[in-house]
This record gives sequence, C-alpha cells and structure tokens, in this order.
Amino acid sequence: MFKKVTQSIVNQMDPKGDLLPVHSILDHEHFRPLCLVRRKRKAVFQPSPSYRQTWYRLEDVLLPREDAHSTESLVLHGGGDDSRQFTLKKSISDRVDGSLSLSFDSTSIELTGAASLSKGWVIKLEKKHIPVPKLQALKAERKINMNHSFIQQLQKTDQNLYIVHETIEASEETSYEESTTAQGSFMTQLYAKFCAKGTRENTTSITIPKGCTLAFRVIQLAIKEGSWDLDYFSQKSRSTFVSDGLLVMKSCIIHPQRKLKELEVEVKENCQVLSKLSSALLGIFLKAIKAVMRNRNLFQELTHKMEAVLDETDSCKLETKSPDFKDLLSSLQHTPRHLLLQLAGAVTYTLDALDELTEDQLLLLLESLENKIVSQQLKLVESILDQDIEERKGCFHVDASLLSFPREKEGKLTIAMVEMSGVTLQKDGSAVCTGEAFSAVAALYVSLYVLDLLSDSE
Repeated sequence: MFKKVTQSIVNQMDPKGDLLPVHSILDHEHFRPLCLVRRKRKAVFQPSPSYRQTWYRLEDVLLPREDAHSTESLVLHGGGDDSRQFTLKKSISDRVDGSLSLSFDSTSIELTGAASLSKGWVIKLEKKHIPVPKLQALKAERKINMNHSFIQQLQKTDQNLYIVHETIEASEETSYEESTTAQGSFMTQLYAKFCAKGTRENTTSITIPKGCTLAFRVIQLAIKEGSWDLDYFSQKSRSTFVSDGLLVMKSCIIHPQRKLKELEVEVKENCQVLSKLSSALLGIFLKAIKAVMRNRNLFQELTHKMEAVLDETDSCKLETKSPDFKDLLSSLQHTPRHLLLQLAGAVTYTLDALDELTEDQLLLLLESLENKIVSQQLKLVESILDQDIEERKGCFHVDASLLSFPREKEGKLTIAMVEMSGVTLQKDGSAVCTGEAFSAVAALYVSLYVLDLLSDSE
C-alpha cells in the first residue's frame, strides 16, 4: 500500500523525470539526503532504475575534518521565499450495481449485486535537497576514506555508488485508506430452491509518519584515490571507481531485438539454478516465496537476507524467527559459497519481479497455484509477449484455447490478473493493450515462470 502512495506521488509530480519512489516504509530512513545507495541490476521487466540502501551516509565514508562542522548543514528545508512545500490530493469513489435473471427448462437463476470502492488521501509534502555547488565545495574539503571496509568491498566487486541529493518527504502525518464493500444475493432453483445473501467489507489503511521519505533523486559518485566527484551522466554506464583519471566504460551486452527473447534469456540466466534443485528443496523455496507474497514484512526480510548474501565476501549468518523461512535459510546456510550466490541471485531476481506486481495480482497468483493453472497462465502470458506489445498499437489475438480452463472461475481469475498488467482479454482471444504494458506483463511472466518451476515439487 505504501508503494501505491509513493508511486502515485511520482506519477503526479514527475511522471517522466528521474524522481524515484521509495518502495517500503521500512526503508525510508535510508533514502534521506546524503545517504549512499547502490543501483540494483537492471532487469527487462523494470521500467525505471531501482536502488538499494547501503546503511551508510556520505559522512560515514569521508576522512575526518579538522573543524566540527557537519554535513547536515548542507540540507535545505522547504519553506521560505522559494517555497518547497506541496499538497497533493487523490480521491476515488466507484459504485457498480447490477442484476441478472435467467430462466431455462426447470432452472431459474437470479443474480443481484452492488460493489463500491473508495480510496483517497491528502498529503502535504516537503522538498529537501543538497545544492550541487555545496557538494562540489565539500569534495574539495573532504576525501573518501579508501581504507573503509565498505568502500573496499565496493571497489573489489566493481559496484557503483550513488548519493541521494534530493528527497520528497511527508511534512505531516498522513493516513491512507482503501475501502471495498460488496453486497450480493444469489438464488437458484434446480428442482429445489436455494437462496444465499452476503456482504463483504474490506478496509486497509496505513499511517505515514511526519518526515517519512517518499521519493528521491540520486547522483552517481566517481572516486579516484580518495578524491571524489559527481557524475552527472551516469546513464552512460560509467563506473564509480576511476582509473588513470578516466571514467571506465562498462561493456554493454547486445540483446536480441525481440524483447521476449531478451526476457527469456534473462530469466534462464537468473533462474536456471532452481531447475537443478531436488523436489524437496523446490518445495522449501516455494513455501518461502508464497509467504512473502502474502506478507510485505516477510517480503522485506527475505529481500534483505538475500542481498546480504550477495554482498558478503566471506560468510553470512542466515537466521530468522519466521517459521516460513526457517527451512530455506537452514538449507542455504550449509550450501557451498558458489551455489549460494547463484541461489540468492535467483531469489532476489524473483522478488524484484514480484515487487512489480500489485497486491491483488499476488493474491490471484496464490489462488492460481492452488488451482494448479500456473503452467497454462504462463503459456498465455508468453503468447501475449510474443505479439511485440511494446510496439503494437490496437487489437491483437492470442490462442483462445489458452483461455479455456476446467472451471469458469479460473478463466475469469486469469483474465483479471492479466488485465491488471495492462492487457484486456476476451474469451475469444482478442486483446488490446492499455498503455505501456510490456514491463508489467514481463514481470508477470517472470513470476509465473518461477512459480511454475517451483511448483514441480507438488
């Protein structure tokens, strides 16, 4: 839910810019001005860059200075003549009513129902930023501590480092709430009369504290022998660590022209290791993945555990209080280092894909697993991507047989799940993209691919 708010703020304030949403309220403190972050490996299904916290701020990796001034003085607060405070409002309220009456032979069916959805928030925002000229002045006064263990690890693994220089924060405590109410009655006569009525209400809310970071901007650092600079053109794949005064360009992989082929290659490279696991281990991995799909806190815990594995050069203690992860982490703890890195990479890649889906899609995926229809759904989504939907305009068709399921409920579930990724489907196989759907459909493809692979254990 927090991600919905932050993504909405970015879409309203800077839809095509470089403002990035904070995905988890648990991590917001690590994306404040002067925090150091790392960029995640880019995936085909990610429309924009994604960054990870490092637990360090710029002050932590600089050599001590002679005076007692702190880098905190660089942070400018909103307000003043050039006001940096904003207020955003969003309110949605929908209601649908309907009825259906059918009669044939000795059977009659009557359906009536009503559904309403409401959600909204008013949030006051404050922009904080570090003026670039002041950062430039700071670099002349303070050098990077090249003996810092974190800097040495980054240099050894050739990872880039970025500094948060601008944030959008909540200037007041704000509550966001979604409420759904559904009412209906069902009456059918099949030689005997049966009648049922029901009402379901679902309300979820989140309180965003004052000072919570909601979005941020970054600049890449360039480091050479303790001196550091700001790389304003980091999109050109330059490396943070500079050699001989020149920025080293990383090699670029030339992918196949067709996006689906590129995605298939990427998925196999990241997840091939899972296909080599025993049925017992596949079941252990599936249990953990299903748990994080239900619980956002568990999602964050497993993400941090796997990233810690990838970051450690020697060993990493894999411990948890969650019974959902106990078997998984216990198995990984006794796995050889080279295999552990591959497995952690596969899990991290899977979590990144799941993170691109909506909460409702995750619930539908769990239901699909129970109904054992994931394999067919994977074929359907693959056929959609095979239509080059990134470039295609207007309607297209997929094999209608892929929309034929043993039960009608399963077909509706699948159509709803795909529609949440931006593709509207009809039972006859006709389809149309709503907006830029490729990234969302690609994330769904990766999620289905991994779930199908892991469900071989059942």
